[in-house]
Amino acid sequence: MSNTKYIGALDIRATTVRFHILDQEGNTVASSAEKFRLLHPQPGYVEIDPDMLWALVVKVMWDTFTESGISPKLITGLGISTQRCSFTTWNVKTGRHFHNIITWEDLRANNLVKQWNSSYQTRGLRIGSRLIYTFFRAQRYLLMSGFKCTNAQITLRLLWALQNVQELQDEAKKENVLFGCIDSWLLYKFTGRHMTDVSNAAATGLFDPFHMNWSTVMMSILKIPRGIFPKVVDTSGDHFGVTHRNIFGVEIPVCCSMADQAASLFGSGCLNAGDLKITLGTGTFVNMNSGNKLHTSLSGLNCVVGWRIGSELVYMIEGAWNDIGSIVEWAKQIGFVDQLAETVDIANSVDKSAGVYFVPAFSGIHAPINDYTAAAGFIGIGPTTEKAHMVRAMLESIVYGIVLSYEVIGRETYHFRERIRVDGAVSANDFVLQLLADLTGLRVERATNTEKMSILGVAFVAGLHCGVWKNKEDVYKLRKVGKIFTPNIENKMRYLPMINHWKEALERFGRWYTDLN
Repeated sequence: MSNTKYIGALDIRATTVRFHILDQEGNTVASSAEKFRLLHPQPGYVEIDPDMLWALVVKVMWDTFTESGISPKLITGLGISTQRCSFTTWNVKTGRHFHNIITWEDLRANNLVKQWNSSYQTRGLRIGSRLIYTFFRAQRYLLMSGFKCTNAQITLRLLWALQNVQELQDEAKKENVLFGCIDSWLLYKFTGRHMTDVSNAAATGLFDPFHMNWSTVMMSILKIPRGIFPKVVDTSGDHFGVTHRNIFGVEIPVCCSMADQAASLFGSGCLNAGDLKITLGTGTFVNMNSGNKLHTSLSGLNCVVGWRIGSELVYMIEGAWNDIGSIVEWAKQIGFVDQLAETVDIANSVDKSAGVYFVPAFSGIHAPINDYTAAAGFIGIGPTTEKAHMVRAMLESIVYGIVLSYEVIGRETYHFRERIRVDGAVSANDFVLQLLADLTGLRVERATNTEKMSILGVAFVAGLHCGVWKNKEDVYKLRKVGKIFTPNIENKMRYLPMINHWKEALERFGRWYTDLN
């Protein structure tokens, strides 16, 4: 037992806290998980109680130690993976939070988003950046020329909090406020240090990926106090510190903190430029490792940091649709299906969707269309339409959305790709993955454990730092493929006209809420 090295991996997902203990072979030897409740104090508001989350994190970790019999002192290092862009603020003197965690799904700043995107100030920023880029060809100005606020970014939700939470306003004037996403909040509770890694910072909309620090431009424009932001550090290292002894009885070194999609990219073995993975969970995230090159996209793709480990800086291109998990849950709620697994048989019970198309736009249509006023719904329903046609259309829409992002990545980058690695709950659906292989023409590889990639990612990064593994080649060998889906060119040709009709459906449902008002 004394020669065994264990790595702890903590993962905070959309509604779940998970903790795994992994051995040197990358196997989970013990784990626990519990769901937490999202709060909806008003329509469009989505919150998490920070104290409840912290208590649940400690409980889940203790449960794992207790039930497995593995002492906390045997944990060589801890890695933390967290959902991005969910934040809170707290008092630097007391540690007490000023408001609940405002999650990435929250829409309270929607009016601010509309106002800022149509403001003369934002338009001036875009026009000015475009002119500067014309003369100097600097990529940062090309990126700013397409600047647009979104609800998913923290930017205007933080501004909303500063404008609407009175105690936060008062203490900000006294410089008593700290801001952080879930990663920063947990690090503060674990170690007392106020910091974040580059992968979490880069997703906020308040980070300058060229200077690799918080954006002084955005702070100046929005008048957000600079002193509230955490220190930005590497994804792994000794800088995170150790957990307070009174939590687990020993000090556990925190060796890694990482955003969930970056962790999933690493855990999926996408370690080289051009490697591609897709997470099909609460949302759909199409991520490509773009190496040490920051890709500037005017199509709405997100260009963020994957990880920075010493001298290695890896960027990541991302296309995201937020509504995949919502589609599945909605289908359950209205009685279309009982479980995700049965949708495969239902979809395959008919050979086509018979002219029925579904637009998955509960929170708008994402890149490359970027229409957040679009509506969700079915089109093409007739008197002979069956439930199977509608279920099939819903599953097809998941793949169609991925194909839109994939096509943009293909146009804007020049890497050769032969496979897609997939994870997330919806990746257990064979119908979706086979259609994905057919329409992209790429081999689709599903891992043996579809829910574990972010866990593996932070475990591998933490373990590399503390010497459990020597190099990335060692951890790459530990990834296990469960099933491979190979493309069928005949099916692709059959689907091409249907994809074009679906794109027409997107146009029909576009700008619905703008036109309605």
